[in-house]
Amino acid sequence: MDKIQQYLAENWIDLLRLTYDHILMVVFGVALAFIVGVPLGILCSRSKRLASVILAVANVIQVIPSLALLVMIMILMGLGFKTVVVGLFLYSLLPIIRNTYVGLTGIDSSITEAGTGVGMSPWQVLMKVQFPLSLPFIMTGIRVAAVIAIGVAAMAPFVGGDGLGREIYSGINYRNNMRILGGAIPAAMLAVISDYLLGKLQKKVKLDKK
Repeated sequence: MDKIQQYLAENWIDLLRLTYDHILMVVFGVALAFIVGVPLGILCSRSKRLASVILAVANVIQVIPSLALLVMIMILMGLGFKTVVVGLFLYSLLPIIRNTYVGLTGIDSSITEAGTGVGMSPWQVLMKVQFPLSLPFIMTGIRVAAVIAIGVAAMAPFVGGDGLGREIYSGINYRNNMRILGGAIPAAMLAVISDYLLGKLQKKVKLDKK
């Protein structure tokens, strides 16, 4: 324990930079998944046929091993930050699409009909009634996507990316347990902290809707 504390104290600047890079990749990947995934979830809620196709494609992407997916993207896009972000984007799609779909389809039809009855357009019903009510479900999707993305981002060094995975794999290559723990501990803490913070935000959204 003393050795790892000493290692973290001596290398905290480098670890902080790698942590920043790790967070940046995750934020970009999950943000893109949110921008694309929510509209796809809305489309799924409007058409069962589209839902079966979109969810099937997202499921197929999800079951591809993370390293294999990153390598395939690397072949198309080359090494670097963009390749990792695209991989995280693809891995984050399913939970966001599925939770948006579940949230929207789970709304009581009488609430939607009430909105239509007071003269709202379909767009107004979606944005002012359905979307706010489904927001806690969407937050769950973002929460799951963020935790998944933090784990997948540890594979970034294999495709020319940075982040805490660089410390982990350097430690493996040099058989240095301190370096492995120096990357693994901050990565684990990132996952726990992001899950906690997004969980608190999700509870706040639920309370605001009551």
